[in-house]
Amino acid sequence: MNYNNKRFRLITNAEHGEITSNTIFLYKQNGRIVTSCYEGESIIKGHLMGLVEDDGTINMAYHQVNKNGALKTGICTSKPKITKTGKLRLYESWQWTSGDNTKGESVLEEL
Repeated sequence: MNYNNKRFRLITNAEHGEITSNTIFLYKQNGRIVTSCYEGESIIKGHLMGLVEDDGTINMAYHQVNKNGALKTGICTSKPKITKTGKLRLYESWQWTSGDNTKGESVLEEL
């Protein structure tokens, strides 16, 4: 799986998630390493870094500053699936590693 130069937008998110459908992720990939800078309505600036497994799963860590000026950190496992229309969807299980340590699930789709 190659994520280089792919852009994603949120489809669904858990209650404790901070990103919205206005948050755009631009993925870059070099070998197994994936990075992304992102921002949007509720996020001033965010970054993620992860490793891609043979099946396309990404294990990542992220940090972001939200619109309230709070720095938040977390971890995430993202599993890819191809939609009927040929777009890539990422099914994510995440957990905050700062604040209340809540867990959640979200779905991103390729633009």
